[in-house]
Amino acid sequence: MPNIAVHLADMARLQPSRPAVICANGRDAQGAVAYAQLSFAELEEASNRLALALEGAGIRRGMRAALMVPPSLDFFTLTFALFKAGAVPVLIDPGIGARNLGGCLAHALPEAFVGVPKAHAARVLLGWARGSVRINVTVGSRWFWGGHALDKLRAQVPADPAFTAVEPAPDETAAILFTSGSTGAPKGAVYTHEIFGAQVAHIRRLYGIEPGEMDLATFPLFALFGPALGMTAVVPEMDASRPAKADPATIVDAIHKFGITNMFGSPALIDRVGRHGEAHGIKLPSLRRAISAGAPVGAKVLERFAAMLTPGAQVFTPYGATECLPVASIGSDEILGETRQRTAEGAGVCVGQPLPDVEATIIRIADDAIARWDDALKLPTGEIGEIAVKAAHATRTYFNLPAATALAKIQDAAGGGFRHRMGDLGYFDERGRLWFCGRKAQRVVTTNGTLFTDPCEGVFNTHSAVFRSALVGVRRKGAVEPVLCVELEPALHGASKDVIRSELKELGSRHERTRRIETFLFHPAFPVDVRHNAKIFREKLARWAAGQLP
Repeated sequence: MPNIAVHLADMARLQPSRPAVICANGRDAQGAVAYAQLSFAELEEASNRLALALEGAGIRRGMRAALMVPPSLDFFTLTFALFKAGAVPVLIDPGIGARNLGGCLAHALPEAFVGVPKAHAARVLLGWARGSVRINVTVGSRWFWGGHALDKLRAQVPADPAFTAVEPAPDETAAILFTSGSTGAPKGAVYTHEIFGAQVAHIRRLYGIEPGEMDLATFPLFALFGPALGMTAVVPEMDASRPAKADPATIVDAIHKFGITNMFGSPALIDRVGRHGEAHGIKLPSLRRAISAGAPVGAKVLERFAAMLTPGAQVFTPYGATECLPVASIGSDEILGETRQRTAEGAGVCVGQPLPDVEATIIRIADDAIARWDDALKLPTGEIGEIAVKAAHATRTYFNLPAATALAKIQDAAGGGFRHRMGDLGYFDERGRLWFCGRKAQRVVTTNGTLFTDPCEGVFNTHSAVFRSALVGVRRKGAVEPVLCVELEPALHGASKDVIRSELKELGSRHERTRRIETFLFHPAFPVDVRHNAKIFREKLARWAAGQLP
């Protein structure tokens, strides 16, 4: 089984002098964003050198190493070095909060901790992974915690060293990637090199990505696919954990400066750049495609961003999760030309056709574990149920969480392998397209039937004053009442809420799915996930709504 790092070695041979990584690196004397870069040959050599250096520090094959380094040349070099050495990087979003970080590290039990000084200071003061970490490597100035300084480790290895990457077994762990925890505690999905390789192949075929392209890498985990696909990864000046706060002018400048052809951005970033483009008449002629994932992307958001693109270029919205990505994909041409109207009528969000090598099935809704696959679990076309997938790039387990694994996996002895339960609800239409209807844990079960979040919200999101909405259930007088929480467009926070409430109620009365929703509450700014700034924490909103009602 090839090591995922073999893709970097291949590209270093094919295009050695081409930049592999270009990272924002402060400001120059004129106040413009400065950039540092490594070519493919330099990244290959630097990661070989670091792999040897890390081995010298005791980080060996199979050892879990927490990696807490922001997007930078060191982030790319370290990640590929760990892959080559056969170590297992543990990747956690730092923005999930100290408590969640501590919980993730307690589950992952890393033996090594590689991080910037701020991360090490937090590790020591908060006791992160105190019982498991025995090797520390600091990227930057080492303070009071001891261990190794990365620069000193690197200096001990001669330039351009010979290094042979570990050849992993098919089921050998390559990395542990933690979920965003949008509907519960974050969980560590176990990736093998085989899973990473399948993902690279799927993404290349799905979007026709070619070596030599320029990729604007705004999300650290997805950024690693750039060099593996032969693209130059350009990391702009932004806080990757706060995409909704990024300066859109800086993003646009990077696209123009480097002739970006591919861009991955959270829905929040796509929205922010699209609004900026609409306000200033900006076009992005170099961009062949933008890819946005992490949460459904509204038609209004897609329309604004697509208006900046040249004919033939699209915004693609792949569907999937940390445990299996991609599962399906659809482009903005199809959404804006057809499916947006059905979304506005309560049909949910179309996420497109499943990939050719992905077997997606709709099964009956159940909150308990399903030990074994049975064809009787399948639901017919048009009926809403849980989405279950069978794919070579689906992760098999959560690390050190057997109960969570049992809830998410269905063993399929007859068909071979297993099915992963996405925890999402949806259905197939008559053309075989998959429609997303929200998270299973966030459905609202009332005495009059079950309401699903995204089909209901799609109706109300068509109102011009609505930025986004969220359906929640509030228990009152012994029964669950559906409540729609509404976040208004920023410029309309001072508008008459009584008028908007009346209009929303009338809008909902036109559709079967929404006519029973009669309570509307206005929230100043929805709580959202850290990773994408787009997944709505409906559980938090439900608690807030309960406190607002008499």
